[in-house]
Amino acid sequence: MDDDRERHINIHFSPDIMAGVYSNFANVSHSEYEFTVTFARVDHEVDDDEIPGVVVSRVNLSPRFMRELIDAMEDNYSKWQTSEGIKNLPEFGGPEDPRGEQ
Repeated sequence: MDDDRERHINIHFSPDIMAGVYSNFANVSHSEYEFTVTFARVDHEVDDDEIPGVVVSRVNLSPRFMRELIDAMEDNYSKWQTSEGIKNLPEFGGPEDPRGEQ
């Protein structure tokens, strides 16, 4: 196989999968062979000792793919932080200078 060739992954999915699921909680666990990320939706507004929640997805990953996923998430989070920081600059309509200066 020619290693210099650029390859592209072509992924297709159904409309119900395309919609995704909402999660506001995640738990990561691991074994010797894999990582498991469990995504859930929990109701933080409940004032009980036990917070109700429902698992919306569970994903098992190899250690190598987990590292790639962490790198991709760090990269995207950094880009998002930069974008949010720019939005908050006064010249881009963000909050005014607290000293009243422009």
